[in-house]
Amino acid sequence: MDTWLVVGLGNPGPGYAGNRHNVGAMTVDELAGRAVGGRASFKAHKAARARVAEARLRVGGPKVVLAVPSMFMNESGAAVAGLSKYYDVPADRIVVLHDELDIDAGLVRLKQGGGEGGHNGLRSISRSIGTRDYLRVRLGIGRPPGRQDPADYVLKDFSKAERTDVLPFLLDEGADAVEALLEVGLLDAQQRFHAPR
Repeated sequence: MDTWLVVGLGNPGPGYAGNRHNVGAMTVDELAGRAVGGRASFKAHKAARARVAEARLRVGGPKVVLAVPSMFMNESGAAVAGLSKYYDVPADRIVVLHDELDIDAGLVRLKQGGGEGGHNGLRSISRSIGTRDYLRVRLGIGRPPGRQDPADYVLKDFSKAERTDVLPFLLDEGADAVEALLEVGLLDAQQRFHAPR
């Protein structure tokens, strides 16, 4: 029961790679770069439609299965359910990283359970694994400017300014949040990442 499943949500293919909606997948890639022994490499998984890398994020730390579903966001629950079953990981050891409109750009928040807030990826996961009680690392992308449709906003690439000033910090903070969650637990990690800075 030492294994964690850490899933970064996004849409597949190069056309979506830089979208705000893909920040969860980007953060999992950041975590792969921190793996003990060097960058963890992703491979297609035989039991689920996902790219998977098995790693440890610190010496002596738990085994972590880093995963990015290979299907579109609104179908990603099937991959999470398949990986959870294959690796025998219960819901309270599943960590889902996703974009969050209701959090200011650059901020990271953690929670367990609760609603999906209109996020189709979360809705798919909750339905597929039969519970909302998994952990979430919510990566703030902020609300769209003016009257821009939120659905269009999340499917646009980060702006040039955001790629310089916000995104590197957000990916770093998101990866730090996952490491803290695994090491000290949800409450202590929340105290660290929810405190005013």
